[in-house]
Amino acid sequence: MLPEFLSFTEKTAKEAGQLTLKYFLTDDAKPEFKGDDTPVTIADREAEQLIRKRIAETYPDHEIVGEEFGESENKSNYRWIIDPIDGTKSFVHGVPLYAVLIALEIDGKVEVGCAYFPALDEIISAASGNGTFWNGKRCKTSDVDQLDRAVCAHIDTAYFGKNGKGEAWQRLQEAVYYNAGWCDAYGYLLVATGRAEVMLDPVMAVWDCGPFPPIFREAGGYFGDWSGNEGRIDGGEALATNRALKDTVVSILSGE
Repeated sequence: MLPEFLSFTEKTAKEAGQLTLKYFLTDDAKPEFKGDDTPVTIADREAEQLIRKRIAETYPDHEIVGEEFGESENKSNYRWIIDPIDGTKSFVHGVPLYAVLIALEIDGKVEVGCAYFPALDEIISAASGNGTFWNGKRCKTSDVDQLDRAVCAHIDTAYFGKNGKGEAWQRLQEAVYYNAGWCDAYGYLLVATGRAEVMLDPVMAVWDCGPFPPIFREAGGYFGDWSGNEGRIDGGEALATNRALKDTVVSILSGE
């Protein structure tokens, strides 16, 4: 069943991504601001509605949770996790690094994940046991094993201090070779494809990271919380890195 779910996920992410492109770099992409001061656009809402419709048509008994429309009433061992536009700030500013994220959690474990970058036409996806594929070719994390030769991608640096993690961030950014502000899903794409070694988020919702556990597991890397709990998407934070650097990065973040 996993290959079937993966095919559906890829097809649906691409369809939703094409919808967002109708609004990208247009005046219709002007945002409204939610209670937490994060932006939302007509493209976010319409893309999530489309994904929900496709899931309901194909898997009507499955549960759904998405950023814009919350949780469905269905209760199931199968839960779809949706972020229709991860990187809405990039989207509204005309930066092409945003992504459509779709994941399927089965019995509490994410088994299928896909991130599609419509403006770049890049896609990365994975299903447990089947490998991670980037634009149709198998990919893996890098084999860099020295932190002082590692590239670290990250979110807006102000978020670290605001979330009480400024000291940990300071330690890590001083230890790596290069810090680059490639944030949101694009930073995770870079790590999963071996073009960066670390991606760090001090605050994270389940829909922001749903696809990444299988993507990194199958690419030979690590995705989880800052304490080394692999596969966790509900910890309110996220870390991705290659396997060679995982223990070192976790140790630095913890202050050991």
